[in-house]
Amino acid sequence: MNAPATDLDRTVNFTIPARHARGRIARIGPVLDRILSAHAYPAPIEALLAEALTLTALLGSTLKDAGGQLTLQAQAQGGIVSLLVCDYKGGELRGYVQFDGERLAELGDNPSLYALFNQGHLAMTFDQATSGERYQGIVPLDGESLAQAAENYFDQSEQIPSLIRLGMGRDADGRCVGGGLFLQHLPEGEEGGERLHGRGDRPEWAQGEGLGATMGIDELADPAIPLETLVWRLFNEEDEVRVLGGADLTRGCRCDAGYIESVLAKFSAEDRAEMAEDGVIKVDCAFCAKAFPIALADLN
Repeated sequence: MNAPATDLDRTVNFTIPARHARGRIARIGPVLDRILSAHAYPAPIEALLAEALTLTALLGSTLKDAGGQLTLQAQAQGGIVSLLVCDYKGGELRGYVQFDGERLAELGDNPSLYALFNQGHLAMTFDQATSGERYQGIVPLDGESLAQAAENYFDQSEQIPSLIRLGMGRDADGRCVGGGLFLQHLPEGEEGGERLHGRGDRPEWAQGEGLGATMGIDELADPAIPLETLVWRLFNEEDEVRVLGGADLTRGCRCDAGYIESVLAKFSAEDRAEMAEDGVIKVDCAFCAKAFPIALADLN
């Protein structure tokens, strides 16, 4: 598969049989720009959401159910950030952040994760469309970054050693680019896929984790470097690395007037009257910042 000259808005999956490891690498650009442009986020919140969306792309692309959905939610009581929500469904990403702008302005340009969330927690919810099954894990927002909190999730909830690298950069025009690497140990290894390269030795997971940790944020967020090239740079001395395809990413928001009308129709006429002003209920989508004026007369 030939990677595009400017490699953005996609994920690549790979396995390393000799290390009993699987990995995913993601980079988002125009998709991220569209999501961020819906709100005038200050720089620290912009960076936080960029990392969260990149993490969501990495984890969401693990879903084998095409109609499945991953929801990533970070929440705090009394934190500057009260809520961060991102989700992934069929390659579509969306996300938003609720925060206290006045308190944020007092923190400076590079606040810590603890400063933003205080005693927060991170929840990951996997919904399988085919089976209807739902699985959720919750861990404290410990550590210095969302990546560390997510690693704690897999260590505590899944008992799977994992490495996650996340970061944000900017392209030549100053637009945000998010990049991430997700590497996991598989006790039984994993087979299949297109061979990317081959050589010879059989290191342990700790060695693979150490190599993954050397991946720079500047490389992950550089649209000029194909994602396959990043995998090659990390593991070029491996026995083999197998590419398993990936996913194209788009900005998706599932809000529309018809859906909102169907939700409002479930309320009583009295409740709808209380919501309305001058015969119109105004509904705002937190994800895309679109406003939907719904006339009472249009509701059954």
